[in-house]
Amino acid sequence: MKRGSSVIDMRGRCSAGQRVLACVLIRLALSEAFCCDCGILALDEPTTNLDEDNARSLAEALRALIEARRTIKHFQLIIITHDEQFVRALGGQTLDRFYYVYKDREGAFSVIDERTFDQLFA
Repeated sequence: MKRGSSVIDMRGRCSAGQRVLACVLIRLALSEAFCCDCGILALDEPTTNLDEDNARSLAEALRALIEARRTIKHFQLIIITHDEQFVRALGGQTLDRFYYVYKDREGAFSVIDERTFDQLFA
């Protein structure tokens, strides 16, 4: 991008959240380009450094991807996140299963529960 006669790099025109979102979108596009009918997509804390608007946009893009991939029987989306707002934005109709991981009462062991969308926020 140019401003006057100067070239402005991405750092000068995008927020940190926009750069992270651009990175995620580029990775999604690359997986689409190099893998026909990609069967699995794993995202670890995808909303880190995203503001609310960009996190909501990412959730909308993932909902569209999930709907488009429903016909592929082997497609799986794995999202590891602490962001409950992001999970809510994805919605209960979009995601089939949730696995909630937490420590037991003594904090000694991790417990994994399969929950429904309604149970997740109860």
